Amino acid sequence: MSQADEAGQGGPLDSILSQWRRARPDIDPGPMAVCGAIWRAAERVRLGVGRNLVGEDLDFAGFDVLMTLRRQGEQGGSLTPSELAKDMMLSTSAMTNRLDKLEKRGLIARQADPQDRRSLRIVLTADGFALIERLVVSHVATEAALISALSPAEHEQLKVLLAKVAAREGE
Repeated sequence: MSQADEAGQGGPLDSILSQWRRARPDIDPGPMAVCGAIWRAAERVRLGVGRNLVGEDLDFAGFDVLMTLRRQGEQGGSLTPSELAKDMMLSTSAMTNRLDKLEKRGLIARQADPQDRRSLRIVLTADGFALIERLVVSHVATEAALISALSPAEHEQLKVLLAKVAAREGE
C-alpha cells in the first residue's frame, strides 16, 4: 500500500469515508479517518516492538518493568513497588503480578529497604540488567526504524499532537 493510500489520498480509506458519507450524510466521518490512522500506526508499533521480544520469554509488561528500573541509574536503581507502579501508571495489584513473574525468572529481586524495614525495593538482578542492556539497544533501533519515514521535525510535531490527544483522556 502506498503512502498516499495510507494517508487516505485516493486509497481504501477515501473509499470507506465516501461510503459513510453516502450511508450517513448527517455525520462527518473525518474523525474515523484520524482515529483509524492512529489505531493502524499503534498496531504497527506494537507488533514491531513485540518482534524485538520474540525468543526472550518476556511480555510487554515485564519489558516495561525492566526498562523502568534500568533508566533509574547506571546499574538500574531501586524503586518500591508503589513507586514503580506510579512511574508506570499502573495499580499496585497489577504491579505485583508483573513483579512475581520477573522475580521467578531471576530478572528482579525484592530487597528490604534499609531506610524502612516495612518496605521493599525492587532491583534488577545481574541477569535482568544484562537482558535489558541488550534489549534496549535493539528496542531503540526498532522504534527508530518504525518512524524512519518521518523527519526529526515531524517526530516533534507528532509527539505534540499525540500528547494533546492523550491529555483529553477521561473526558
